[in-house]
Amino acid sequence: MALEIIVGTQWGDEGKGRVVDMLSAGAAIVARYNGGDNAGHTVTVGATTFKLHLLPSGMIHPETMGVLGNGMVVNPITLLKEMEMLRQNGLEVNPGRLRLSFAAHLITPAHKALDNAQEAARGKAQLGTTGRGIGPAYTDKAARRGLRVQDMLDLEQFSQKFKAHIAEANQSLVNLYGAEPLNEQALLPEFMEYARQLQPYVDDTGGLVHHALTGGKRVLAEGAQGTLLDLDLGTYPYVTSSSPLASAALSGLGLGAIPVGRVVGVTKAFQTRVGAGPFPTEVFGEDADRLRGSGSKPWDEFGTTTGRPRRVGWLDGVLLRYAIRINGVTEQVITKMDILSGLPVQRICVAYRAGGKIFENLPMGPADLSPFEAVYEDLPGWDADLTGVRSWEDLPAEARHYVRRIEEISGAPVRYVSVGPEREQVVEKTS
Repeated sequence: MALEIIVGTQWGDEGKGRVVDMLSAGAAIVARYNGGDNAGHTVTVGATTFKLHLLPSGMIHPETMGVLGNGMVVNPITLLKEMEMLRQNGLEVNPGRLRLSFAAHLITPAHKALDNAQEAARGKAQLGTTGRGIGPAYTDKAARRGLRVQDMLDLEQFSQKFKAHIAEANQSLVNLYGAEPLNEQALLPEFMEYARQLQPYVDDTGGLVHHALTGGKRVLAEGAQGTLLDLDLGTYPYVTSSSPLASAALSGLGLGAIPVGRVVGVTKAFQTRVGAGPFPTEVFGEDADRLRGSGSKPWDEFGTTTGRPRRVGWLDGVLLRYAIRINGVTEQVITKMDILSGLPVQRICVAYRAGGKIFENLPMGPADLSPFEAVYEDLPGWDADLTGVRSWEDLPAEARHYVRRIEEISGAPVRYVSVGPEREQVVEKTS
């Protein structure tokens, strides 16, 4: 069976968690292929809200196995806490339900300390990292000095490697950043225990996923963050340290050039981002407050991982076209349509203006968007509450027109429209 890939088409926080949850029913495996616990996926099931940072959202379905792929960097503290959280909510988490790639890399307190020290040293040029140690962990991976999950299988060897890792990090913390060194003797027993607990879950997950696919089973690849945070093709340097693109699912899961059946692009009905970086359609004042929410609801625009208020703006069709192209998106899911209810006008950026010229596509990618001014198309809004709508025909005509314009502007069809955080609050587009 062909692989199914779910990606975010914006700067992350598009609502991928609830889409993965929706599409995971009947899947044998849902596999994460990039990033670490800087990602946050929120899924609401009845009265329970699950906030996951490492475990694939599909594991909320009790029959689905979760896989953490080799493209990830894994904080064992976060992972073990999430495993326990699922257990407390009545879900089994055992080696039959969760597998961890031997080739994934580990995040340690040293990585987090270096992340915070490096961000502080940037001063006004800060990138707005989550402080979770993601960048330093991927740096160690690229420098071939990282700790891998496989290292935990030999506890004596892991002890020596962990000590060397902390010692090397302390040199940088003290000599480069003037920060306090870490206490190796206090950290080592904790991480040895984490290694013992996680040993039964370590596997060749690439082989596991490959055999599932060749055996005719459904496998979903779950991306973290969003397209515009891609290390190569995003708004560099305000990006993450891995690739959230659909193409990265193959390398991030240890797969060859296998068939891909569908690439589902998750697109929020407006635009948000966390941290610094360009944002051509950003809005402020009352419009921003309206789109962001107060933070009193789990689905308001505050970071699942950081708690920081997200920057908000109108949907950017130029960046969406770009994301659709570089991911090969075959269908879209539009999320948070219900949030737009009550706005008299819906705005979509359809082009950029710079130097007296109009650009419908980015000439050199999205890294430097400072010369560009958004060119908007205004569409009529709607007042109806969408949260109870379950059929395409019952959506207001203006909402249906808005979705069709997203299709026309982006070049990719819309399959579903989300009108709330619950599993059943979704509308299938039928015309």
